[in-house]
Amino acid sequence: MRIVIAGGHGQIALRLERLLAGRGDEVAGIVRKPEQAGDLLAAGAEPVVCDLEQASVEEVAQHMQGADAAVFAAGAGPGSGTDRKQTVDHAAAVLFADAAVSAGVRRFLVVSSMGADQEPTADTDPVFAAYQRAKGAADTDVRSRTALDWTILRPGRLTDDPGTGLITLAESTGRGEVTRQDVAAVLATLLNEPGTAGLTLELIGGTTPIAEAVQAAANG
Repeated sequence: MRIVIAGGHGQIALRLERLLAGRGDEVAGIVRKPEQAGDLLAAGAEPVVCDLEQASVEEVAQHMQGADAAVFAAGAGPGSGTDRKQTVDHAAAVLFADAAVSAGVRRFLVVSSMGADQEPTADTDPVFAAYQRAKGAADTDVRSRTALDWTILRPGRLTDDPGTGLITLAESTGRGEVTRQDVAAVLATLLNEPGTAGLTLELIGGTTPIAEAVQAAANG
């Protein structure tokens, strides 16, 4: 399987690239900065330099030709302002989805955010509120792309602890933490489970092995 990952230098993406390359998949990661290429190569992925804030749908689709699946794991990241939440977390996600449609890539995963479908409260930090709104808008737009077999994954608060392989995965899980390693492992498993297409799933740490949790979500 060939998988193209947007935000290929992100903390979850690098972990996912290692997992996919380790199981024999062909992986390409889209990055904005040429100096990030070495980290992708070390993870077993092909670096593709492309600025999703500047590129056209046609340009991105060229990088996705021949792919079996795509993962949107990009984000404006800490320290960015409200404007980049819109241009990266929303607009780039929509661009990447449209490029996948243009390239004929049906399987499409999105790394979203828990609570993205809820209006932030009045006391929410303005930048985080912009992030949540951007993620929610992106999720809505991706769901409207009927040519995609999309799955939207909404992790809880992310940690850098070692992965446990034990999770809770459901339409609604309640708040909680989850390791970035376990998020990556869930994404890798979702790529091979077409039964989760059309689902928006929340993810936190739990007691169910990842493969079992993904299969249960696919079976409804």
